[in-house]
Amino acid sequence: MRSKKKQTTPNLSTNVFAIFSYFSFLCIIPLVFKKDNAFVLHHAKQGLILFVGEVAVFIAHIILGMWIYQLGMTILLLLSLVGIITVFQGKCTKLPVIYKAASSITL
Repeated sequence: MRSKKKQTTPNLSTNVFAIFSYFSFLCIIPLVFKKDNAFVLHHAKQGLILFVGEVAVFIAHIILGMWIYQLGMTILLLLSLVGIITVFQGKCTKLPVIYKAASSITL
């Protein structure tokens, strides 16, 4: 029997876990400890895709040069900042490009 995800209004602890989602490898923490909260899970999945993007940009910079690292990390940083701002607003905003990949993740 499947358990339904709890939909709760964001509070301080929920917001902290959702913010962790946008700090590189720390996206693992909400995926492990708060996977029953739909708000946190939405942000954690997007954070996981951003982390995978960071790893991809790091690998690409070895082949293509430092400029790809600077450009890629700047874009990923801006997306992370948008995600953090939406956490503070209590919203589940779909980040461009990231949301489509994140929505395909099943836990």
